[in-house]
This record gives sequence, structure tokens and C-alpha cells, in this order.
Amino acid sequence: MTSTIETPTERPTATAASAPGVRLRRTVRSSEFTLVAIAVIGFVALTLTTDGNMLSSGTLAAFFRFLAVPMIIGLAQMVVLAIGQMNLSVGVLTGFCAMVAAWAMLEAGLPAPLAVPGAMLLGAAVGLGNGLLVVFTRINAFIVTLATMTIIDGLRYGVNGPGTYQDYSAGLQELGQASLLGFPVVFLLACVVAAGVWFFFARTVPGRHLLASGGSPFAARLSGVSNDRSILLAHTLSGLLAGVAAVLTLAQSGSVNASIGDDLLLPSFAAPIIGGVALAGGVVSVLGTCLAAFIVRLVDVTQAQFAINRRWVDLIVGAVVLGVVLSGAIRQKLSRRSS
Repeated sequence: MTSTIETPTERPTATAASAPGVRLRRTVRSSEFTLVAIAVIGFVALTLTTDGNMLSSGTLAAFFRFLAVPMIIGLAQMVVLAIGQMNLSVGVLTGFCAMVAAWAMLEAGLPAPLAVPGAMLLGAAVGLGNGLLVVFTRINAFIVTLATMTIIDGLRYGVNGPGTYQDYSAGLQELGQASLLGFPVVFLLACVVAAGVWFFFARTVPGRHLLASGGSPFAARLSGVSNDRSILLAHTLSGLLAGVAAVLTLAQSGSVNASIGDDLLLPSFAAPIIGGVALAGGVVSVLGTCLAAFIVRLVDVTQAQFAINRRWVDLIVGAVVLGVVLSGAIRQKLSRRSS
């Protein structure tokens, strides 16, 4: 199963793709293979430098538990990058949905089975609002989501001010700490969501239309694909995934406040961009996004383990993202000149 999904016009012919040697070379040269190698090397190095502490059950459980939200946030950004746009509001939207869900359980008295889907629906509704603003105003999504990010940031504090919500649902918190087959349940849920996102892009017509709109809006329109519908769908899915991340945050943290989501914007871009997603649109990589989130999580653990200044970590991650973007732009220019 390949995780890098391109627009239909960019796929190789069936004969070329079916040759074992060609497939092997493509696999070795793929960004996912490189990311797997980096992830393995990084994990082994961190294990050795911590005298094997990384392999303890408690450390591994914590590592994968707190990997769930970065994975989902990366996918939330990826679905918008698929159409060549950005969503700057995914981080604060995650925090806002978490705060509203906690308020609904503690202040409004709603049970978790109602508050949880309510948080996801709220995220989808805000995402749809972003998409509608982009479609009807024709303003760049960067500007639109920057504005909504500021608005939502204020709304987060409007829910409960600087206060903290906690003890909202014992069952939800137990789910956040539960394990299945040695893996945290929240991480397994994130993997299920990632598989669903892969299936959407690889096996459904709306997913292929999304990639077609991102790869070439003009050609997509000539083929009968509605680019406006793709924009609405991409932003709605992005908001929905932010709502899912909010639910996972509620489950694993046990308490939420208005600062939740402030540190998610950079990881939301780092995971898909490092994972091989094209900024111009038309190409997504679910596996690459998840692997990149894994690597960024390794960097976070290294920072905590060796008490490295957090600003240096952000600098390194930001530099890597910028390097990937610049190298992609250079390769694109070179390919155009050669053709």
C-alpha cells in the first residue's frame, strides 16, 4: 500500500509500476523510506543515549500517547495542503473545541457521548466556515485562516478565561490512559483516523477530486470537478480532524485550559511538509506525515531528556521545514528547465 497519493495524471503506467525492480527503486528513493530510516536511527540513538530508558513500558506508552495529537494535527493541515492552501487555525481550533467540550460536560451537564461528537462537529462547522469565506470572498486561505485563528483565540478565553477545566469525564480520561496490545488506545485511534484519511484520498471519488483540484485547478474544472466544492470539503475535513485532535487531547490530558493548541501550529506544518506533501497541492502522503510527526516527537523527547532550550528545538524544526520547501522549489525549477 503506497501512502504517497498523486493526481491521476501524474501516476506512472501500469506496466512500469508493476516491474519489481522499478517498484523497489521507487520505494528506496521515496521520502517515506528516508523518513523510516531517520526514525529508526533517531529512536536507536535516543535509546542508547538514555541507557535504554526509551524501551521501558512507561516511557514508550507516554511517547506514543502524546504522538496521537501531532499525527492528527499534521493530517488536518495535510488535507488543506492537498488543494494548495493552508489552515493557520488548526491549533487554536483544537484548543477551542477541547474547551467547549469540557464546558459542555462540566457546566452544561452533557454526557461524554454527546460532548465528544459535539466537539468534532464544532470543528467541522468552523472548517466549513473557513471554506465558505475562501470561496465567496476569493481571499487567500492564508489570510482567511489567520483572521479566524485570531477570532478563535479570543473565543477560547471567552469560554472559561484563564481557568482550567478538569474532572470532566472519568470514562473519557480512563480511555486516554488505557492500552491495547501494549499501545495506548489514543494512539491506535489516531492510526485508525490516519487509515481513514488514506482511504479517502486513495479510494474515493471526492478524495481524487480534491487532489485533482490541487494538482491543476484548470484541468480539474475542464474535467467537471468543482474546485469550490473541493475547497469546502478540504477545509471542513481539516476542521473535523482538529475536532478529533481536541477529543484526544481531552482524553489524554485530564485537564484543559485556554492555552491548549498554542504550540500546534508549527508541528501541523512540519509533519506534512517533512513528510513529502507538496505545498502547491495535488500530492499527499499519509504515511510520510505520520512518520514526520514521529520524528518531531523524537526531537521533543530529546529536548526534555537533555534539558535543551525549547527555542533551539523550534529553530531546528523550522529550519528543516524551510530546507524541505526550498529544496522542493529548486527541484521543481530544475525539472522545468530539463523539460
